[in-house]
Order: sequence, then structure tokens, then C-alpha cells
Amino acid sequence: MQEHNKVVIIVGAGTSGLAMAGCLSRLAIPYIILEREDCFASLWKKYSYDRLHLHLRKQFCELPHMSFPTSYPTYVPKNQFIQYLEDYVSHFSIRPMYKRNVESAQYDQVSKIWIVKAKNVGGSGEMEEYFGGFLVLATGETTDPYIPEIEGLSSFNGEVLHSTKYKSGKELENKKVLVVGAGNSGMEISLDLANHGAKTSIIVRSPVHFLSKGMLYFFVLLKLFPSSVVDSLLVLLSKLVFGNLAGYGIERPQKGPIYMKAKYGKYPIIDVGTCRKIKSGEIQVLPAEIGSISGGQVELKNGKSYQFDAIIFCTGFKSSTNLWIKGDDYLLKDDGIPKPSSPDLWEWKGKNGLYCVGLSGRGFNGSKMDAQNIANDIKSFL
Repeated sequence: MQEHNKVVIIVGAGTSGLAMAGCLSRLAIPYIILEREDCFASLWKKYSYDRLHLHLRKQFCELPHMSFPTSYPTYVPKNQFIQYLEDYVSHFSIRPMYKRNVESAQYDQVSKIWIVKAKNVGGSGEMEEYFGGFLVLATGETTDPYIPEIEGLSSFNGEVLHSTKYKSGKELENKKVLVVGAGNSGMEISLDLANHGAKTSIIVRSPVHFLSKGMLYFFVLLKLFPSSVVDSLLVLLSKLVFGNLAGYGIERPQKGPIYMKAKYGKYPIIDVGTCRKIKSGEIQVLPAEIGSISGGQVELKNGKSYQFDAIIFCTGFKSSTNLWIKGDDYLLKDDGIPKPSSPDLWEWKGKNGLYCVGLSGRGFNGSKMDAQNIANDIKSFL
């Protein structure tokens, strides 16, 4: 069994893990970064659709200590974002250890170090041990793709995809496609399908807020006004821009988008053209869950049935971090997301040198703040 010693062990080489590595490098703190995939930022490089752009302006999506090139557009497309990450890795000389699948992590109270066991799935299959005074969980909220259990799904005679396998609607032209999941990915994939001539339907079970990219500017008002005031303004603007969508099968939540995000973790839909397609009838909204599937027939729980050639599940992810971290009953919930803590800590700090980066549900900017806070905290111990 191979053994490795570093001051800090980072698990995950996604954007949060890279941000953490960049901050530690800048402070000359030795670290090792373990990644189960064969590349960094695999969600972007391998598991995202072609038309993906950053929904926020680029200045809110930068990793620590390195800005986007001035030549980049305001809303950075996928390929340019990946190039930015390539440049970031090169600039900070980040060298993740790939194909390392972490199977356990435990703090040793006697030696006062973290012991992380990871299987080298890229070659030898050997179990390796890593020792560090600090452990940073950078596994993110998108660890394992999730598809719900549905009666008869295995009998579906068409194509079934999770959003991580979807690239473009080119192959589905003129096909009847059902999108399950009405978050930002589901809405944007529906738009892409419609643009490529697919006969697209999307299941929207719960009320959702639609916002335009321009409306995101108003979030800066949170520095000046209570969130309830900003929420009221955003709802008013949404009604003016998108109108009443109830006739199309989409209800607006009773509470505003900021409240819904803080209370339930529900992000508003940043519209990039889907709403117009819904209104034109090019995207059909089905306001009910799937009850069962038989062959190509999908029966909803409202009793209606539809025939489809393909189903794309935009149903998110499940975190598995809580399954391999041992002795932690204070930081992570059963879903692998940090428990609520004081606002001053932003949910990033545990005990015995355990930290989380990118798990506070605040996007790139939250990961950036987490990484800087963690690096400074570790520096204070050293």
C-alpha cells in the first residue's frame, strides 16, 4: 500500500477543488488533490451540453486570484470557460492525482491527522493511503447523477439519458422528447431540443420563478435593502417581462426567488429563450409527475398518456461524500450537504481541520470565498 504525506488533502478537482488548490499554492501551503475522474473539471469537460454558457456575468464566475481575459464575452461559453480552467491549472501548477476513488476518510485522534484511503482505479487497483493535517471536501453538489425510480422505466423502448450524457439536440430532430426536471438545465436543454426541431415536452411539477439575465443585477440591492423588498421588485419585473404563465402550465411561487433559494435551495430559472418557445407552443409543459412507463408510452399521475421517442432526465445529483467520511456527525447532513451553521462561517468549517468548499449553494463566487477563507484559516494554524 502506497503512502503519501501532505499538509492538506483536497478531494475533488472540479472548479471548487481548483480554486482551493490555487489559494493554497499562493500561500505556499503543500497539498495533494485527489480526483476520481481522468481529468479536472469533468462536469464541464465531459458531462455538459454543447450550448452551455455561464448564466452570470464573468466577473462573478472567476476563480481566486485570476481574472478572465478581457477578450472573453460577458457570458462565457463552455469552450472558453474550459480554456480558462486550463490556464488556471497551468498558472498555479495544479497536478491532481487522477483515477483515485476515495473510499474512506477518518481523523486519527492520537496522531492528529486525517487518513484518507483511495483506490487507484486507473491502473494497479491498489489501495493508497494519504495523510494530512487538514482535509478539504471539494466534491461539490453534483457528485453522482440521479434518475428517480419509475415503474416500467426499464421497458422504455426509446433513448433514456441523464442530462450529463446530453450534448445536442441534433440527433433528435423530429423526435418526440420528454424532459424531466424543470431547473435551469432542463429548461435550457428543452430550448436546445426545440431549436433542433425536436417535438419537446417538459414536466414542470412545482411553481418556478423566471428571471432574465438582466434582472440578476438587482441582487446587488441586497446590500442596501431587505431581501423581501428586493424579492418584491424581482417578482414585479418578472410579471412585466414574462407575463402570467399559468395558462401554459407554469405557476409562480407565492414567495420571491431569494426566499425560495434561501429556504428551499430552489434556484430561479434564468431564461435564455425557453419562455418564448413555451408561449409559441414549440415546448409543451406537462404539469404532472410520471406515474408509469410501458414501451414508448408514458402515463402521468393525472391520468394522461403520451408517446415519446426519448426521455432526458434533468433530475440533478446526489452527493455521496457522507458515505465515505467517517466520524462526521457535525458538518454534513445525510444528503452530503453541510448543516446550517453561523453566517460568519458560511458553512465551510468543521472540526479537526475538516473543511467544505463549494457546498454552500452560492455558485462560483461562494466557492471563491470558501477557498480564500479556508486557505487563510489553514495558514493561521501553520
